[in-house]
Amino acid sequence: MADNYDCCSGEHKKEIEDVKYTMPSEEELYDLAELFKVFGDTTRIRILYVLFKSEMCVCEIAEALGMNQSAISHQLRVLKQARLVKNRREGKSIIYSLADGHVRTIIAQGQEHIEE
Repeated sequence: MADNYDCCSGEHKKEIEDVKYTMPSEEELYDLAELFKVFGDTTRIRILYVLFKSEMCVCEIAEALGMNQSAISHQLRVLKQARLVKNRREGKSIIYSLADGHVRTIIAQGQEHIEE
């Protein structure tokens, strides 16, 4: 791509070059966009809020949200694929929890942003 700064004074040439150099790869940008799509569903956000309080099984999450277990299971599968939740077996139950502290941080940052 040619350096074509005819549209403006060219005073930001260094910044433009820095952006080109530091821009993540297309694959990384795609993965980031896919991650943010996961946050685009209120049921999934509600599930994450439940898991902020405690790890729980599907039936407990369903009860807390007043929803059926199949709907919760479907959304948990999406959250697990996005590596936002993890699970472990405890007897016959599968117990879900937040994958790591980043999940809480992402939600907190988003909430802070909308409250400004």
